[in-house]
Amino acid sequence: MENLAGYLFISPWIIGFLLFGLFPFLSSFLLSFCRWDIITPTQFVGLDNYARILVREGIDSRLFRKSLTNTVYYSSLAVPLGMIGGISIALLLNKPQRIMRVFRTIYYLPAVTSGVAVALLWAWLFNADFGLINSFLRKFGIIGPAWLESQEWAIPALVIMGLWGVGGSMVIYLAGLQSIPKHLYEVADIDGASGFRKLIHVTLPMLSPTIFFTLIGGIIASFQVFVPAYVMTRGGPGNATLFYVLNLYFNAFEYFRMGHACALAWILFVIILVLTLIQFKLAKRWVYYAGELRT
Repeated sequence: MENLAGYLFISPWIIGFLLFGLFPFLSSFLLSFCRWDIITPTQFVGLDNYARILVREGIDSRLFRKSLTNTVYYSSLAVPLGMIGGISIALLLNKPQRIMRVFRTIYYLPAVTSGVAVALLWAWLFNADFGLINSFLRKFGIIGPAWLESQEWAIPALVIMGLWGVGGSMVIYLAGLQSIPKHLYEVADIDGASGFRKLIHVTLPMLSPTIFFTLIGGIIASFQVFVPAYVMTRGGPGNATLFYVLNLYFNAFEYFRMGHACALAWILFVIILVLTLIQFKLAKRWVYYAGELRT
């Protein structure tokens, strides 16, 4: 009877998972082997969708390579810079003073702001003619780039915009910093270690599990970037910001190529899975867990 009551209590979650999690998951896998435009019945095409993306030379394969290259470029900039920014701010705000609570709140607020609102705000800031950033640069005699209208500067501009929201990772790093035992710093002080040496030999090793967690989350999030490019550039100029998920969205909801979009989604799943497994493999070399015995 107690088991039945337990299952009844968790049944809303189970039903929700089956309807909105497992069922779409399996459906997308099956649709990746089909051609379906929502209106007409599905047509089984086997591996044709994957062949168009990965093997055959054509517009689909070119857009796949372009979107994947753009996403990797964005990720290679956004992830390390976001981590460095989050750790730096967390170190500055890891003080016992009450005023630090105010600054923590200020830095965290952008992380909870609507993504569309943030994108619209930064689209105005990056405007080449009357945007606030270029207007500020002109005061120093510097001619700012075209930002979102430039193929070279479009992705760096989106990376800069992303740094505005490092408050989310800052909170995680703060939690990690405050869990480091104080006696380790006391021992370092007795040995005469400088602040930099304490950072390198105490803080970062003890913070490595937190860094590893944010690294995995950052890679996954960066490979799924969508809102900034969709709202601000629509993939332009010249497909310079055509990210992987944006390409997937266009195929699914503008071109109504649901089978092709599902194939793209499963390829992205495999890419992220492989990258995550690689990071877990490499983590054994640099991630330190307190109490862990290494041989």
